[in-house]
Formats: sequence, structure tokens, C-alpha cells
Amino acid sequence: MYHSKIAGLGYYVPSNVVTNDDLSKIIDTNDEWIQERTGIQERRHIIRGEDTTTTMGVKAAKIAIERSGVAKEDIDFVVFATLSPDYYFPGPGVLVQRDLGLRTVGALDVRNQCSGFVYAISVADQYIKTGMYKNVLVIGSEVHSTGLDMTTRGRGVSVIFGDGAGAAVLSREEDLTKGILSTHLHSEGQHAEELSLKAPGMGARWVTDILADNDPNDESYYPYMNGQFVFKNAVVRFAEVINEGLEANGLQVSDIDMLIPHQANLRISQYIQNKFKLSDDQVHNNIQKYGNTTAASIPIALTEAWEQGKIKSGDTVVLAAFGSGFTWASAIIKW
Repeated sequence: MYHSKIAGLGYYVPSNVVTNDDLSKIIDTNDEWIQERTGIQERRHIIRGEDTTTTMGVKAAKIAIERSGVAKEDIDFVVFATLSPDYYFPGPGVLVQRDLGLRTVGALDVRNQCSGFVYAISVADQYIKTGMYKNVLVIGSEVHSTGLDMTTRGRGVSVIFGDGAGAAVLSREEDLTKGILSTHLHSEGQHAEELSLKAPGMGARWVTDILADNDPNDESYYPYMNGQFVFKNAVVRFAEVINEGLEANGLQVSDIDMLIPHQANLRISQYIQNKFKLSDDQVHNNIQKYGNTTAASIPIALTEAWEQGKIKSGDTVVLAAFGSGFTWASAIIKW
């Protein structure tokens, strides 16, 4: 039995910065309203024709691979987390395998939205722990901007999300006191429709139905979120899954050196920080700059924190996420 360690990290965000004031020119909103509710000041949107979910994932992956010191020929498996694939099928995992010029290794797509990257990390970790693979590339990448209702009707959701990608190379670690100590995954499907995008979908309305109806008031192909309900569940599940991870490893809150929460809403992160009595130095937030990038938010924030020297060898790092599904997850890592 082995542990897996994060050997390399990388992220990529589009160059196109969209501020709250920019959005106020097309949506009935303003900077104060957005910041008060979400903490977001700006986000990145792709320029069509320049970036996709896959190409951003590839750019982040190249950085992570270079930093890991692992040759791309030694990558054994790809796990790609996203809710916004380039195509309905195939998923982006195989496109990454192609575009990076990897061997004909397996590629798996994870559809767990905001908790997708932690789920993907857990999958990669299990493959490495059992000895099946030695090096696994894990990517979280999202393009939201092209699928949002950028009108006043959709402002409750559309102001929140941004585009970007993050990646990690997980490698075998023989020292069982280091690396990913444990991961913890949960779901509660009875609330699936509280944060969802139902169409096009085989079980709801497919493209032919949407075209046939040609209904300008149809909102089924835009994201829907019951914001207050999601917030109330998130703060409870965040705390539960963090505590679950700590208890599983005999750790206390005081042992946390860095918490990387999913960047859903700055108010959620601040609530959890206050609940656990963590200092600003123990929590890394970047939603102010990038908005909610769903499966990309944790790897982007984790990479930033590492680049800024906030994560050092021997640190206990906690990843935690909650999102659509409802799904939630945590990972406890000894750096």
C-alpha cells in the first residue's frame, strides 16, 4: 500500500477580465450588490475561439507536469473534472490525452460539479494507493461564461461564475506519514434540482424539443440555483466533512495549516473560517478575482497558495467542497 502526493500544480485563467462594473452595463446590477452577496469583484471569461474547457485544462496540466518533474511519458492515467465539457460526448479527458501527446492511457471524466476536483483527487489517490498507477494527472476546468443568462433575468447566477482551470500531478509516496491521508465523499440527491441545469438532457428536454418550442422564456438550458437553500446546506456540510477528515486522522482544528475551500461564495468561506476560528493566514480565498470556477476553483486556489509560499513541507492542508448534486467532499493532505 502506498500514499499519493501532489508532485506538481498549475493553473490557467483567461486574460479577459470582467469586472462587476462591466456586468452592470448589460445587467441591472452593480458592484456593491455583487460584492455584498458574494465577495466577487471580477472574474475571467474566455474569448471565444481562443479557449475551451479542454485547452485551458491542457495549459494548466503542462505547468503541473513541468513542476512535478514527471515526464509526460510516465503519466499513467487522466482524471478530468468538469460540468462544462467541450462536447456532450466524448468528455475532455480523452482530448487532453490527445493534445498532450500522452501514451494511450485511460482517461476518466468526473461530473461532480463544485466538488468535482476533490472527487477526482480521491479517484486518483485510490489508483495510486493500490499500486495500479504511479502518476495520475488530475484536472479541473470550466467554461461558464458561454452558457450563462447574461441578462437581468439571470443575474442571481450569472454574476457569480467565471472560467479557468487547475491541475495536479499525483505521484506515488512510500512514506505513509506524507501525502493524501484520506478523502471523504458524500451526496444527497434529494436536493439535486436545487442547483441544476436540466436541458438539454435525455431525461428532460433534448435539443430537438428546445428548437421545436422556440420559447424565448424557456430557462431550462440556463443554470438554476436556490441560493439561500444552497447556502444553508453548504455551511453545514462544509463543517461536517472537514471535521470528518480531521477525526479520521486523529487531528484537531489547531493542526490545520491551510484550508482551501471551494470558492462558491466568500460569505460561505468566511462563515467556515469563523466557525473553526482560523486566521486569514490559514485560509486561502481568491473568489474576489476569479468568481466561482466550480471544479477549477480548488486547484486554482491550491496552486496560488503554494506559489505564494503559504504551503510548506510538513503542513497539514485541508481541501473541502460543496455543490450541485448535492455533493460534498474533503481531502486531508500532509504536504
